[in-house]
Parts: sequence; C-alpha cells; structure tokens
Amino acid sequence: MSTATTTRRNTPTLLQHTRRRGGDRRGRIVVLTVLSLVWLFPLYWMLVTALSPRDDLAAGRIGVVPTTLDPGGFSRALTQFPVLQWAQNSLAIAVVAVAITIVVDVTAGYVLAKHRFPGRAVVFFLIVATLMIPVQVLLIPQFELVNSLGWINSYWAVIVPRSAEAFGVFLARQYFLSLPDELLEAAQLDGAGQLRTLWSVVLPLSRPLIAVLLVMTFMYRWNEFAWPLVALRDPDLYTLPVGLSFLQSQYTTDYPALMAGALVSVLPVLVLFGIAQRQFVAGIARSGLK
Repeated sequence: MSTATTTRRNTPTLLQHTRRRGGDRRGRIVVLTVLSLVWLFPLYWMLVTALSPRDDLAAGRIGVVPTTLDPGGFSRALTQFPVLQWAQNSLAIAVVAVAITIVVDVTAGYVLAKHRFPGRAVVFFLIVATLMIPVQVLLIPQFELVNSLGWINSYWAVIVPRSAEAFGVFLARQYFLSLPDELLEAAQLDGAGQLRTLWSVVLPLSRPLIAVLLVMTFMYRWNEFAWPLVALRDPDLYTLPVGLSFLQSQYTTDYPALMAGALVSVLPVLVLFGIAQRQFVAGIARSGLK
C-alpha cells in the first residue's frame, strides 16, 4: 500500500480529531465564562449598590444596569465612618498573624512529616480532631485566657489565640510528605543541621505551600468577625468586618455606604490571590487536596 493512500485514509480521522478538540475547547470556554459571570455578579451588584442613590434604593428603583451613578456612598463611607482606620487595623492584625501562623504551621508540619518520634500519629490525630470543635465553643475560655493576660482591647488579643491553625498544620504535613527523604538525608550528610536543612533545602521547595497558607490565612484573618467583636472594645481598634457591622442601624441602613465599605474589604483579598494564584494552585495540587 502506497504512502499516499495511507495519508488519504488518515486525513479524515485527523480532521475529525482536530474538530473534536476544537469543539471541546469551545465548550470549556463557554462553561468557564458562565461560571465566571456567576461568581463575579455579586461583586458587580455590590458596585451597583454602592453607586446607586439612597432614594432609588429606598424606592426600589434599582436594576442590573444603573440609570444614575452617585459616588456619595464611597464619600460617606470614607468620611462619616473610619473605614480606612478599620482597614489599617485589619491589615496590621492580618500581616502579623499570617507571619506567625506560617512559621508555626510550616515547622509543625515538617516535624510531623519528616521526624519519627513516639506518639507522632497520636499528636497528628489530636491536631486534626480540633477541626471538629466549633469556634463558638472556644470563645469563653479563650476570652478568659486573654483577659488574664491583660490583652483585652489590644491587637495581641486577636492575633495570638489562633496563631496555630490545625488545617494549616495538616496541609503542611501533606505537602512535606511529597518531598523525598533522600534530599534531606543528602543535606544532613553535607553537615547541615535540622534548622539549616529546613531553611536552605525545604523552604525553597515550599513556595507553593507558603502561597496557600498565605492566601488562606490572610483571607481568614481579614474576614474574621466573631472573635475581634468579643476581644476589641475601642471603636478605633475595630477591624473592618466589625466596623462595617455598625453601619447597619435598627431603623435605617445606608446600603450604598455599606456596600462601598464591603468593596474596600474585598479588594486586598482579590489582589493577594491574583498575585499568588499560580503558586496557590500548585500548592493545592502538591498537597493532594481535591
């Protein structure tokens, strides 16, 4: 059989395969576009509400496409309420808490993954078991502990109690299990100690893990509401979620100003995820989470 005959027979198959791949790609693009619109619509609706006049909202004259744009909601949120001060408080608490939490979670996860000692499985089981304890159950004992230390109404009251996250330890351990033991043994044969191995060998390979812990811990700390509401009493020390709750009154609510403040609270998380998204996805994949 000649080469030309074989090529003519295979050509329809190649064309069908190419068309099928093109159709699958277009289908994925359509699905992803629809999902993106669904996920972005709440942000768009927040923006529409923030730019709508208060009278239109009170009369129910608001649609998907606004007819009148009024930036008064942003000006009232930034002038009548200390939104920027609350945002600074949230940022300070989140940055310090994220740094402490990453150090604790990475160190604990590394020890549980790469060091063998009696009771290691029991310790790991107890850490993971704390995930089943509701946060509300811990509020009273946590408050009594912080109060006895004299930290009530301070940043440390919000930062320290959740400095170690059980899920972060679990995630770090799963990630470090994927690192080959031979790599660590080679570093130790070269004379590196445990801390040197962790700093020079393990951490450079753990950028995806650190990106995941960074995004998830920052998002949790930035959006935390219940515990800062209990631990902070001075309005000048309120975090942004706690402060925004006071924009709602018993009789009236300034929804444009409230949505403007909510948009301010969303932006840092979106920016952080946009910067670390590649490492974030890689860290989730390496940790074996689905």
